[in-house]
Amino acid sequence: MRAAVLAAPGQFAVHDVPRALPQPGEVRVRLEGCGVCASNVEPWEGQPWSTFPGEPGGLGHEGWGVVDALGDGVTSLAVGDRVALLSGHSFADHDIAPATMVAKLPDSLADQPFPGEPLACAFNIFRRAQVEAGQWVAIIGIGFLGAVLTKLASDAGAKVIAISRRAESLALARRFGAAETIPMHDHQTIIDAVTALTGDALCLRVIECVGKQWPLDLAGELVGFGGRLVVAGYHQDGPRQVSMQMWNWKGIDVVNAHERDPAVQMRGLHEAIDAVASGRLDPTPFYTHRYRLDELDAALAATRDKPAGFVKALVDLA
Repeated sequence: MRAAVLAAPGQFAVHDVPRALPQPGEVRVRLEGCGVCASNVEPWEGQPWSTFPGEPGGLGHEGWGVVDALGDGVTSLAVGDRVALLSGHSFADHDIAPATMVAKLPDSLADQPFPGEPLACAFNIFRRAQVEAGQWVAIIGIGFLGAVLTKLASDAGAKVIAISRRAESLALARRFGAAETIPMHDHQTIIDAVTALTGDALCLRVIECVGKQWPLDLAGELVGFGGRLVVAGYHQDGPRQVSMQMWNWKGIDVVNAHERDPAVQMRGLHEAIDAVASGRLDPTPFYTHRYRLDELDAALAATRDKPAGFVKALVDLA
């Protein structure tokens, strides 16, 4: 099978590698596609602890496709089932995952791409945020994750303030229910705007979706007394400093919404499948750029640089 291998910083190479057989309790999936995650960018660029070459298919964790082989003891799935899987080597023609980390997709989604992992993340983050109707909710960073969370929070009756750098991202947030939008250009200007919108109360929920120091600093400033700061951005480039004095004074809850319990991860995936299948969420407008496997470097560059109209890249594998 073909598999992308990270050969050097900023350089994937496609190799032919042996196609593995699933072990007991596992399934093999012939992949149709895989989403490209913003968390892929820094490992792709190279980090001080990086080693090369990487594993075949590595970094790809948003795959979907059709089951083509079953390991011994698997009865919950069948060959031919179309599925989303939570695995880690999906920049390839095939990936293998425990059957417990694979979810069957209903026939109503037969023609749709389904990068299940980021959709599952959004639903798990939203659950941890405990958003309630009538609350002011600030969402910092409107990429794929922030856009989905804007939709979920708005549908829950919250008043969403979307904060992002690009005008087109703010327009996307308005399309998916944001009550207010603020350009993410000046720290104090944003704080003043949110203060005015909320009548000095600030926000009971703030969800940070960027994964950088400044957005985290800003998020802390925007949480009101007794509110909840939800860290959804993937902070992977080193330590962070926080204003513990401010956090203490406000008495806020701080939630790191990155789930590591497989059962919780799968709960989010099943919730996402139900929401998309029922029509409550239509993520297809977010899938803006498509690439072949041998164009993976271009897909990562677009994910980093955000060309006009970009929300999320998918790699076609079928």
